[in-house]
Amino acid sequence: MHSEMEAVPFIGIDRHRLGVDGVGVTTLAAFHGCPLRCKYCLNPACLGPADKLYRYTPEEFFAKVRIDNLYFLATGGDICFGGGEPLLRVDFISRFRELCGPAWRLTAETSLNVPRAAVEKAAAVIDDYIVDIKDCNPDIYKLYTGRSNRRVLFNLRWLIAAKGTKHIIVRVPLIPDYNCDADRDRSIATLKDMGVTRIDRFEYIIKDKNENRNTTS
Repeated sequence: MHSEMEAVPFIGIDRHRLGVDGVGVTTLAAFHGCPLRCKYCLNPACLGPADKLYRYTPEEFFAKVRIDNLYFLATGGDICFGGGEPLLRVDFISRFRELCGPAWRLTAETSLNVPRAAVEKAAAVIDDYIVDIKDCNPDIYKLYTGRSNRRVLFNLRWLIAAKGTKHIIVRVPLIPDYNCDADRDRSIATLKDMGVTRIDRFEYIIKDKNENRNTTS
């Protein structure tokens, strides 16, 4: 018997999403916490104070979303864990998998900038991955995120071998003031050399210095 895990903070839970985070009707569950410090962070709440955020144990979260079971089973939908960085919460996700069972699909929207042990544990319980690669150029990546991308590419190669390319979508953004179309083309070429077959090109659209959003192109 499992003892109940400590509750963790979420910046949001968005139900009944269609065609955004995978196939069918999905629920996006965004964790607090991220190892990156992206200049145009799309979810800055993940880096802010956590004291006023909702917290859930895996059991409480399962009780909240199990009402959508029929949507998931009927449409092939899933739970998409995002953030922040969901693989920092891989123990939570592993316990959630035990609760929801094998019928539900689980997706992680991740930077892969986490320890290899987290990726290996995630591979046992998560079906599909949406990897935000930022840029494959190490200088561009570090300038934009404040971190090295060495771990990202290392983990992506391992994940391709472990899960297969059909379970991995890699998102390659055009980031104003940080990369250009030629940089993005070079990133895509690098990814294809690694064996990636599912690539999502999109663009960060900066409305002003304090507000931003992204669109799929």
